Amino acid sequence: MGIESSCDETAASVCLDGKILSNIVAGQDIHSRYGGVVPELASRAHLQNIVPVVDQALLLSQTALSDIDAIAFTQSPGLIGSLLVGAQFAKSLAFTQNIPLIAVHHMQAHVLANLIASPDRPAEVPYFPFLCLTVSGGHTQIVVCTSPSDLKVIGETTDDAAGEAFDKSAKLLGLPYPGGPLIDRHAQSGNAARYTFPEPRVPGLDFSFSGLKTAILYFIQNEKAKDPDFVTKNLSDICASIQGRIISILLNKLKMAASQTGIRQVCLAGGVAANKGLRKAFEETGKSLGWKTFIPEMGYCTDNAAMIAMTGYYKFLDQDFSPLSVTVSARASW
Repeated sequence: MGIESSCDETAASVCLDGKILSNIVAGQDIHSRYGGVVPELASRAHLQNIVPVVDQALLLSQTALSDIDAIAFTQSPGLIGSLLVGAQFAKSLAFTQNIPLIAVHHMQAHVLANLIASPDRPAEVPYFPFLCLTVSGGHTQIVVCTSPSDLKVIGETTDDAAGEAFDKSAKLLGLPYPGGPLIDRHAQSGNAARYTFPEPRVPGLDFSFSGLKTAILYFIQNEKAKDPDFVTKNLSDICASIQGRIISILLNKLKMAASQTGIRQVCLAGGVAANKGLRKAFEETGKSLGWKTFIPEMGYCTDNAAMIAMTGYYKFLDQDFSPLSVTVSARASW
């Protein structure tokens, strides 16, 4: 069983021999009124959701708790209070059932979500080695994966993550939280070539989005000074132009990584991998360059427990267990 509680989703999943039998996720709508996740409120919601979510995961998978061989949970990174809820619950189950406990790094799990086979395409998973562009609200990374346990970050953001760039841009446009999906929605009917935003010049395979965010801020301020209704009148084109630049930054670095490593199995992962514009551009880039591309199903891109259970499955095969004394961490590296 996998348990995820790193931010504002409480999730549980049951995995049998590498096959996901259930994946239950409970969201937290309360944060929308505050314009972002409130850590204390998130922790309280996890406490309310954890038992029914686990019960539903067991029920849907037709599995008894006594049939579970190990409990995997998100150890890091995330909100400390949220992580603690999932970790303590997992520890309690492991202790009472006398089964192994498996600590999972959230970003490793996002990468390995690509190993979750789709029911209608069971063979469509990458083989090793593969590259993975992992894009979420707090992280942007390029990872070389040579095995489920051997993952190496070869490029990452030096400041904001791509997900932050989406959400902060949305806030500048007056869109409600969470704004990233709204930019994607408006961008579908917009012209991405209408407005031009700069692409940061960052050496190597690392990313930077803080300068882009500043450029967008000044652009909007200048245009609204000329016309207070500028954003309302041109929202779709603005969103399409912002999204187009973020996507080009991501894919230009990924193309560089594929060229340097020679790897042609290329994956996408993380919450921002649910972005329709990014998914389309990623697949088109792969076709033009001869890559074999993979993207998890939508439900496995955003925070979920199936990716925790899948990572836990591979750790179980390696007998990579954790003591009950293991602690959670907001920012622990892999």
